[in-house]
Amino acid sequence: MERELWTALCAFAARLHNRLAPGRYSDEAICAVYWWAVVHDRPTSWACRRENWPAELVHRVLPSQPTMSRRLRTAAIEQLLVDVERSLLTLSAASRLVLAIDGKALPVGRPSKDADAAYCRGVKGYKLHAVWGDSLVPLAWALAPLNVSERRIARTLAADLPGGGYLLGDSQYDVNYLYDAAAGSGYQLLAPQQRPSRRLGHRPHSPHRLRGLKLLRTAAGQQLYRQRRRIEHRFAQLTSFVGGLAPLPFWVRRFQRVKLWVQSKLLVSAVHQLLLATTTAGS
Repeated sequence: MERELWTALCAFAARLHNRLAPGRYSDEAICAVYWWAVVHDRPTSWACRRENWPAELVHRVLPSQPTMSRRLRTAAIEQLLVDVERSLLTLSAASRLVLAIDGKALPVGRPSKDADAAYCRGVKGYKLHAVWGDSLVPLAWALAPLNVSERRIARTLAADLPGGGYLLGDSQYDVNYLYDAAAGSGYQLLAPQQRPSRRLGHRPHSPHRLRGLKLLRTAAGQQLYRQRRRIEHRFAQLTSFVGGLAPLPFWVRRFQRVKLWVQSKLLVSAVHQLLLATTTAGS
């Protein structure tokens, strides 16, 4: 399965960036070596050694670990990953009428000396924040230290959403400014009231919040809100296969490395879903 995932992912990169970068290795070659490590849950240095590859896949000298480290930080590699992600997003042709927003903690362990990770409720690490519909990859996502408020990240993600429809979140997203941010992108945020036993009081409230809370008190609103489960399913799909997003390994530390690892795992998960769909359709 790891080889199939790697082959499918490299095929996307080759179609999008079939050109040589200045130097000995193309951007696609650098990503291919890195993705070989990602799908096998191994360090980049492991993928730089010829003995860890099938003989038929290695036709030239592999880049060294210092070369990989330097090239993976370049803007060209970052753009290639973004382009592959966008390609997978458009490939699914999914509806954007109903989206869900949530976060997934990525702990690193208390003994870690990662200066970019942070504590929250006794756990140290990062958090993946995502807005997801029924597409292969999130419509929008961000990575942040674990102590950064989900509301703060949600404000940025909601403001950049394309299209329009409904955005479903849990009770912690029930804040006036998030309703306004979602409305600015054409979305009605639906989130249960944080303190349902208490009245709203006399202070001003966003009309979008009042509309959302009123809708949730109806049978149609509750039926619509049940679609929020899809993001829980997406997070489960992201972690429930060999090569998926398991707890961060000890060699994935500091913000940029964690972001690169998580983004690659999102891409691996997307091609995994494509392979499953192809297998199911062919059976």
